Amino acid sequence: MALPAPPPARVFAELVPAQASTPTPAPAPAGRGGPPAPSGREVHVSGSAELSAGPDRARVSLRLGSRKGAAGAARSSVSRRLEYIAQSARQRGVPEENMTVTEDFSRVENTYQMEAEVCIIFSDFGKMQNVCNLLIEKLGTSVTISPPHFYHTPEAVDALRRQVCVAAVGNTRRKAQEVCRLFGQSLGKPLLIREEETKEWGGHIDSHLSNSSDSLTLQERIQNATAHASCRVFAVFEIKGKENRRSKLL
Repeated sequence: MALPAPPPARVFAELVPAQASTPTPAPAPAGRGGPPAPSGREVHVSGSAELSAGPDRARVSLRLGSRKGAAGAARSSVSRRLEYIAQSARQRGVPEENMTVTEDFSRVENTYQMEAEVCIIFSDFGKMQNVCNLLIEKLGTSVTISPPHFYHTPEAVDALRRQVCVAAVGNTRRKAQEVCRLFGQSLGKPLLIREEETKEWGGHIDSHLSNSSDSLTLQERIQNATAHASCRVFAVFEIKGKENRRSKLL
């Protein structure tokens, strides 16, 4: 989903201090409806930022099965392959807690059928490709490997939200500095910083398999799972006196 163009930045600067002889009403408390009442030399600025983050996890599902006339033979066939899959993943740094195995044993007509599914969570996509390529090479058609499902952990989503907010505040402060320099003033301390709007789109935030086409390439899957976030903030800064030209030259 495409994000609409951000609204133009709002800038309001008051360079003339309030006159002592002019009575002024008591300032109303700041609310979400608008900026606080001016209390002196201030610059009011809004700014925004937009960031994106690729997925930090991938889930791969492997299915295998066996149908034999003897129950033990069916179990043994699947168990050997399950052990090889687990060993291959462990040798390449996948922790045991990132592997989940489910098994189903049933009788079909006069035979016994053993089916199993292995779900592996990868944080290193290079290791994921190495493990999948090895299993395809060694086990061939006796194992079915699903395309990887990429997603974000809650920690990664929270980090993106913090980063885009901090980036928006930084952009707003730099904009306020440029406005002050334009009039030969220097920027003072912040009096108010308010997050006005945040938007998020794209990405997956869980490990459930998606309905994306199997024909997508690995990079296309990563791109589809990339999360985007934007943030707009409003800030009020104090305006100091004229900029010290000597310190500016230094």
